[in-house]
Amino acid sequence: MENRPVPARARARGPTRPTNSEDLMPADADDATQPGLTRDALAQAALRVLEREGLAGLSMRKVAAEVGVKAASLYWHVRNKEELLDLLNDALMADAKAPPRSGDWRTQLRGYCRRYRAHLLGRRDAAKVVAGRLAPGPHLLRLMEDQLDRLREAGFSPADSAMISYLLGAYVQGFVLQEQSPMAAAETAGAGRREVADAAAERFRALPVAEFPNLVAMADDLTGPDLDARFDFGLERILDGLAALLPPDRR
Repeated sequence: MENRPVPARARARGPTRPTNSEDLMPADADDATQPGLTRDALAQAALRVLEREGLAGLSMRKVAAEVGVKAASLYWHVRNKEELLDLLNDALMADAKAPPRSGDWRTQLRGYCRRYRAHLLGRRDAAKVVAGRLAPGPHLLRLMEDQLDRLREAGFSPADSAMISYLLGAYVQGFVLQEQSPMAAAETAGAGRREVADAAAERFRALPVAEFPNLVAMADDLTGPDLDARFDFGLERILDGLAALLPPDRR
């Protein structure tokens, strides 16, 4: 008898049909085991769909069509869309580059965060995929190990290093999520971000001074800085705080 692989979710109890609403046809084992249909191939296909249609448009059916099989065939390799997103989470970091291992710890962590932000901004909806997701594959493992090693070398304790790695990732992801979100309905309708910010400044300046003295006086300060300046301001304050965890001679 010919031996064929059993779908991941059915190994314990025998083959069953997936119940995902996208899966309306039984999987074709020949499709599922065709040469080239691997988890890596699915991740690459998901990357292409994400770039074209965004996270909202990513579906098992569209990824299956990208590799030329029926949607049900994907369930031989991933159990559901969340597992596909786990693969995509790591694939998004395949070409991420760590900063040079030179300079002090501040320089290196600053480089990490700036590169990570640029990396997420350069890939459609990447921040929406990776934010909050802890599903490290080989690419993420490489970056995590490198960053933790630098933190330990700088003098941070193992526990602090782990917390710092999480903090920096969350800061960058959260900032990118915010800067990629519309500032107002006007931006969704086609206005530029600078135009929206200038309109907000005008509204602040027009407020009653007696009731809103700070908003009136600080209208330009509130709306003038660009996102690079805002990102660097937050990052530097984080680095300042981290320095307090080190002995004075290592800060």
